[in-house]
Amino acid sequence: MDFVGSDRVWPQGGRSAAAARPGPAPSGLPTARRVAGGPNVISAKIVVGGGFGAGKTTFVGSVSEIVPLTTEAVLTDASASMDDLAATPDKSTTTVAMDFGRLSLDEELILYLFGTPGQHRFWFMWDDLVRGAIGAVVLVDTRRLADCFAAVDFFEDRGLPYIIGVNCFDGVLSHRVEDVREALAIESAVPIIPCDARERESTKNTLIALVEHAMRRSVAARA
Repeated sequence: MDFVGSDRVWPQGGRSAAAARPGPAPSGLPTARRVAGGPNVISAKIVVGGGFGAGKTTFVGSVSEIVPLTTEAVLTDASASMDDLAATPDKSTTTVAMDFGRLSLDEELILYLFGTPGQHRFWFMWDDLVRGAIGAVVLVDTRRLADCFAAVDFFEDRGLPYIIGVNCFDGVLSHRVEDVREALAIESAVPIIPCDARERESTKNTLIALVEHAMRRSVAARA
């Protein structure tokens, strides 16, 4: 196993900078909401998080049944000291607020997807973006595994169900799922799903896995 920066060591007394920021205390697992269109139609909010350049915008765009709303800005020389492009030299834009898309899993369940910005300087938006969400997908680029630590710790700190989506760049799973779990130091109950953020079916299956995980967590919490 050879991960770049895989030691999950947090600053500020063992916590990540994201979790150390002040934020609202969790008020229990958010619930899906019924929407107009019929008595059985339910909507659910899902957050897509992860590090800079992990594929969040691509993930949302590949599966959205509407033209996704993006807030992409062109990277300039002014951001050179803050955005590490060593592993993503072809990346020319970045999300500065959020990505938004919608997916109908069937006639009774609609998912609304919110992609978070990845850079540290935009973390102040995360608390607002996750409010009311039933769960989150943390996209992971195993070439830069440490970039996802803040997102993992953020969702754990707020008690929000999440799964890990290992983005298979170039269609290749570079590390075993067991090695990724060990490097991230997450419990066995958290699903880790290999996916390709460019492929609709792969992205859809990842979202289904999250919904199922969130439902299991909700049932267990009420038992």
